[in-house]
Amino acid sequence: MNNENEFAGIQELDYCIGKSIVKTASFFNDNTSYNNSDIVILGVPMDYTASNIPGSRFAPKKLRDLSLTLESYSPILNGTIDSKFHDAGDLILPWGNLNKSLELIENVSKKMIIDGKKIVSIGGDHLITLPLVRQYVKKYDDLTVIHIDAHTDLRDEWSNETYSHATVLKRVYELIEEGNLYQFGIRSGSFEEFEFAKEHTHLFKNDVFEPLSKAIDSLKDRPIYLTIDIDILDPAFAPGTGYLEAGGISSRELLDSVYLIVSQLDLVGVDLVEVCPPTDISDRTSAIAAKLLREIIIGMGKYGK
Repeated sequence: MNNENEFAGIQELDYCIGKSIVKTASFFNDNTSYNNSDIVILGVPMDYTASNIPGSRFAPKKLRDLSLTLESYSPILNGTIDSKFHDAGDLILPWGNLNKSLELIENVSKKMIIDGKKIVSIGGDHLITLPLVRQYVKKYDDLTVIHIDAHTDLRDEWSNETYSHATVLKRVYELIEEGNLYQFGIRSGSFEEFEFAKEHTHLFKNDVFEPLSKAIDSLKDRPIYLTIDIDILDPAFAPGTGYLEAGGISSRELLDSVYLIVSQLDLVGVDLVEVCPPTDISDRTSAIAAKLLREIIIGMGKYGK
């Protein structure tokens, strides 16, 4: 897109809806305007690169629906989800067209970042992280990415494709400064990916909270982008995801890790990906994800710079 029309339909975002975003239900029935919000929720219903079980494109709607079953108050953070956030709705993506979809995600997130908003994105498959980070690094030269996931996602290609949920963190690594990728809870990947990580990323296997606690001081005073793949959780907690991987952490450990991040670090952007409602037993994965989003938004509002 050229500069003249790249923001067509989203100049205001406050909210004519335009051609790029549709707004139906809202997280916690939010009715705060875009202009008056520090944090913006953005649904990114793209799961074109799902190579096992598709369906994560339905997560933004499901998480919004389940948010209405939650209390607005977090007893752990001693805060209430309030008027500091705006739910922008879901991107209208050209179905099946990966390149144009990535371009649209970039253009909309670019507008929001220029406006000084912190974006909390709901995927979608994990590839949605790439266009978001592409725009964040333009504002933050020293952007540091915290990656919480079962999988390394460091392959150079997957099924002969360089853009995939399995290659996304390799593409992110190529965008940010050397040493600025921290990976927690990893328990699956190829031998080559783990060898690459030994040289180029900070990778911690299996656990999240303990290694994060030890690394937290080195992460302070940096702009942090957080990407969470819900398959970090053991399938007992999160059966509704595209790639089930045994041996994961508990929902309690993930929540405690999120509390540590939001209270100690300068969190500038977040995405939560790979929730797959069609395979979710009793909505248990989606319910965890909805609560995670509530805690993240409350924490960003309470502790954010």
